[in-house]
Amino acid sequence: MIGFGVERPRDGRLRLLFLGAHADDIEIGCGGTALRLLGSGARAHVWWGVLGATGQREREARASAAAFLKGAAERRVEVCGFRDGFFPSQHAAIKERLEEWKRAFEPDLVFTHARHDLHQDHRITCELTWNTFRDHAILEYEIPKYDGDLGAPNLFVPLDERTCRRKIALLSRHFPSQRRKRWFTEETFRALLRLRGVEAGGRAAYAEAFFARKVTWSAPFATRGAAR
Repeated sequence: MIGFGVERPRDGRLRLLFLGAHADDIEIGCGGTALRLLGSGARAHVWWGVLGATGQREREARASAAAFLKGAAERRVEVCGFRDGFFPSQHAAIKERLEEWKRAFEPDLVFTHARHDLHQDHRITCELTWNTFRDHAILEYEIPKYDGDLGAPNLFVPLDERTCRRKIALLSRHFPSQRRKRWFTEETFRALLRLRGVEAGGRAAYAEAFFARKVTWSAPFATRGAAR
């Protein structure tokens, strides 16, 4: 078993699918977790799918993915050109693309947006993730923004100081187009990591948080003394 309660495949390969609506979503939502997983020694095969990025944003997405995925045994980065802000009207086309990815890649664990996210593109991405990957373990990540929709996640991945610094440094380096946004700052990213670390408890100083909507517990149950 790995730290997220997902069974490691018999062939030793851990297949991870990261989905994001926009160029920096995956990195903001679960970049630290990706770095931790890929630095754990796992033989990880990664599919990194960004649904809406063109021009400079596509170039940023590809460069960032290459940096975050250096530890992957095998990786594939897909960047689509679905129109930012208009995912509801592109519902069918996005669904078809995810179905194509599902036929090409069978993940053990899927990362996607949170269901209650108030950004319409994020919600559509989550909805179609669950609609497409119906027999898979799915974790929903969070994106801090002015909507105030972070919620109360129920799964935490502790991160050390070094991993947090690397996540934040890579975000700052690879997304220059976003630096003009008042929320896209090192303070924002570190603050959320620290807050989730407090909520995670124990010795965790920092953490990324997720919504685990469905969890299958495959641990054996004791039968000694059970009623017959």
